[in-house]
Amino acid sequence: MEKSTKNAGILGIGNLLLSDESFGVHVVDFLDEHYIFPESVTVLDGGTSGIYMAPFLEDHDPIFVVDVVNFDDATPGSLCTFSVEDIRNGVMQPKMSPHQLGILEILDICKLRGIEPECVDFYCVVPSSLATGLAMTDVVAGQVEKVAGIIVKRLWKQGHAIFLKEKKNP
Repeated sequence: MEKSTKNAGILGIGNLLLSDESFGVHVVDFLDEHYIFPESVTVLDGGTSGIYMAPFLEDHDPIFVVDVVNFDDATPGSLCTFSVEDIRNGVMQPKMSPHQLGILEILDICKLRGIEPECVDFYCVVPSSLATGLAMTDVVAGQVEKVAGIIVKRLWKQGHAIFLKEKKNP
């Protein structure tokens, strides 16, 4: 499949039962709730799907992955953006969060099948807590709207017509 025929993809990764680990899922939920996307953009809650994300990665390009990333000395809530090339070049660690098979391993499987996306970018925050709990910490929850806005602007610049949903009056 040629790149020009693929939809852009937004993939939120995370576990809703582990506090800040749910960040990626909350970002895609925010996007679904606040924006109207054209058919050329797919928004997916990947949860903790691991290898089952391979078809999504093969069918979309570019792909924006939203997740948490662990850094020992980074401030919780810090936003980190990087590309798959950064990971391959050792700038970032390949396993970003505890639930992952490892996005690089999944991309390697896609590459072996001859269907690797050309552009995979990551939008991640440093978690404050990965304890069992349904609520994110305030410092991480405060980044949901910001990351959603960054991704929407990037897609808009690429020519995707994305619109805000009208707010319903109570």
